[in-house]
Amino acid sequence: MSGPLPPHLLPDNATVGDAGQLVIGGCDTLELAAAFGTPLFVYDEDHLRARAREAVAAFGDHATYASKAFLCRAMARLVHEEGMSIDVATGGEMAVALAADVPADRLHLHGNNKSTAELRDAMEAGVGRIIVDSTDEMDRIEALVADGAPAPRVLLRVTPGVKAETHEFIATGQDDSKFGFTVATGVALDAVRRAEASDAMDLVGIHCHIGSQVFEAESFAKALGVLATFTAPLDLPELVIGGGLGVPYVTGEHAPSITEWAAELTSAAASLGITATLGIEPGRAIAAAAAVTLYTVGTVKPLEGIRTYVAVDGGMSDNPRPVLYGSGYETFLPRAVEAARPQRVRVVGKHCESGDILVRDARVPADLAVGDVLATPVTGAYGHSMGSNYNKVLRPPVVFVRDGDARLVVRRETPADLLLTDVG
Repeated sequence: MSGPLPPHLLPDNATVGDAGQLVIGGCDTLELAAAFGTPLFVYDEDHLRARAREAVAAFGDHATYASKAFLCRAMARLVHEEGMSIDVATGGEMAVALAADVPADRLHLHGNNKSTAELRDAMEAGVGRIIVDSTDEMDRIEALVADGAPAPRVLLRVTPGVKAETHEFIATGQDDSKFGFTVATGVALDAVRRAEASDAMDLVGIHCHIGSQVFEAESFAKALGVLATFTAPLDLPELVIGGGLGVPYVTGEHAPSITEWAAELTSAAASLGITATLGIEPGRAIAAAAAVTLYTVGTVKPLEGIRTYVAVDGGMSDNPRPVLYGSGYETFLPRAVEAARPQRVRVVGKHCESGDILVRDARVPADLAVGDVLATPVTGAYGHSMGSNYNKVLRPPVVFVRDGDARLVVRRETPADLLLTDVG
């Protein structure tokens, strides 16, 4: 536990510089912190591209990026260039993808409570798929088509009654869920029959998603077992198993690669006699390990006999996962990436909350000091995308690094940004 950071938690193109410092994509992270300030998200662009290519190699045109993990125009363009479709869960995500010149037919609209306006915009733009989540949504689609909107191609999202071994807030495949049509109660089959009979929808398949940060392939196999029985008499061409593949965040965690996950899924589908074309929606598995977040240490506060608090210039506004899910992270000093980490501290943010904890039991070098740049790895998913302006903190910038070049893709917010929507 007190050894150096395990290198497999760093982006693919992370190396150690001549002075022992962390270099990503040929860029010195300490120089990035000085140039762009902290907090700062640093993404290894080639890492992102490699994971997208891996998904496309396994599933071709049916590999879809779950943009809720991390989205900006540069990210949307990147996954589109690598051949992935994009899963958007709101009108806002759809607007960002369209602004990146991603063709509408490469977008799939998700959401358990799509508004009439979101559906209208998606249908008029010509999105490739709408994943229908409720009978109320069917009502809205039918009303829009009656008013002249084009009938969309749809997948019906079903809940197979499989509870993934993950945090309850990110488990979605159990019967008690806000998402989808339940298979066990017959509601899912009723939805299929209604969609098939409706002139307002072109039903092309079934969608399922059992949760996020799932390490066990067995959970996906269980879902496929339920879906095989359910879909066999329907003879629909597409079956999307969703995303949710976990990634290691801390020492001792391991997860299948996208290729290994794909092999498990295709093998299970074949053994179950599923003939529909399988699709997947990885998000975390594409983006998470591609990035590190850089902070600056502002306070080191030893409490004799209790613990030492290390406060940084970010916190729950740039990474709410520890607060929401109790998620664990590692920490290290980019100036000495291979250094031992014998000191145990609690890394906290600058927000007015005792719960503003980034790493509850962090291991750091013994010489950590105020002014040091401190990093948390595996922060490329659900950090920037779930960030907030709590306490009116300015959201951090995002930099893509590749071949020694650093490209700013999201600038740091300013106080003027905070006032843009504040009309007084």
